[in-house]
Amino acid sequence: MTKLFMFEKPVGMKDTLPELYELKRQVRDAIAKEVSQWGYSTIETPTLEFYETIGAASAILDQQLFKLLDQEGNTLVLRPDMTAPIARIAASTMSSAERPLRLTYDAPVFRSQQREGGKSAEFEQIGVELIGDRSNSADGEVIALMMSSLEKAGLENYQMAIGHIGFVNAFLYEILGNETRVDVFRRYLYEKNYVGFRKEVEALPLSSIDQRRLKELLRLKGGPEVIEKARTLVESQEAKNALNQLDQLNEVLHAYDLSEKIIIDLNLVMHMSYYTGTVFEAYSEGLGYPLGSGGRYDDLLEKFNHPEPATGFALIVDRLTEALGKTKESIVNDVCIIFSNERRKEAMKKAQELRKDSNTVIMQDIKGINDVDTYSAQFSEVIYFVGSNGNGGGAR
Repeated sequence: MTKLFMFEKPVGMKDTLPELYELKRQVRDAIAKEVSQWGYSTIETPTLEFYETIGAASAILDQQLFKLLDQEGNTLVLRPDMTAPIARIAASTMSSAERPLRLTYDAPVFRSQQREGGKSAEFEQIGVELIGDRSNSADGEVIALMMSSLEKAGLENYQMAIGHIGFVNAFLYEILGNETRVDVFRRYLYEKNYVGFRKEVEALPLSSIDQRRLKELLRLKGGPEVIEKARTLVESQEAKNALNQLDQLNEVLHAYDLSEKIIIDLNLVMHMSYYTGTVFEAYSEGLGYPLGSGGRYDDLLEKFNHPEPATGFALIVDRLTEALGKTKESIVNDVCIIFSNERRKEAMKKAQELRKDSNTVIMQDIKGINDVDTYSAQFSEVIYFVGSNGNGGGAR
């Protein structure tokens, strides 16, 4: 191995050191407990999937897929998301299971990144999928569960933005008239490039009324009144139906008493093309990117020849731990027992007693420590079994 790569990692990959790992474990455990109490069953899928199925269905750009060949020449991918693999399972081995299905997962996903992007190529997602229920109650449940999961993980200052991709698509199409133009404007919305959006509007040969309508789309963000304002801008029945769905969803969320942390954002567009209806993202103070997202994807299972409605969310654990910072419990080893060789047996007995009471206990031979004071400072309690006196240890 050359010195150039001895301490390097592939682009987008990173190490997780003990303190961050402990924080992630606390977050993971808190969320897993919460989703389990809401009735979601844990599922696992392979890290490797076939390119022709999951790679195509995932809606991740082809250049972001990690590809490799198996011994038979089949192209495989490291799973780029969890929704498509779970859709595969729901449409095959669980096709006869009673609906609705409530499934949850905790797994790493992989997406190749450009070096200059600075984004992770491997990241852990925790999420749920609710399959077989097309009601607004299902959308309300996954949004409420996502918010509850954030709070159980210890996050207090966050906001949930809720939109409807069906509304965006229908509204843009009724003004722009073709899918190519719609794609351009949808991209501006996804990138939140509102300056570019306005410039593109002004460059098109549209009437002043249609230009104004498009620019008004960028203002459709706020409370429930935004839905009423949107109704004055749209003409297509498809767009109106989407607004009606949001109205009904808002009533569901109101019943959960969640209105305070929710905003309606009718120019919200997701990076996954398989979303068909309600979409949502969670944001925290100080972070310039969402902690997680989700939405309704009623057409995805059709790609596996088993059409049925579905909705879900995914939280990105690394982003959530970044938002939490040090607000969760830091690593604190409850007790350290420092012993000398002649009192090793006493130290072992004491460690066993403390561990039975669920304490974390480190046993450390004094001969293995360079600086006893510096080493012992990291523990909440230090017990010494040092010297020839066998009457017990001294605690500090």
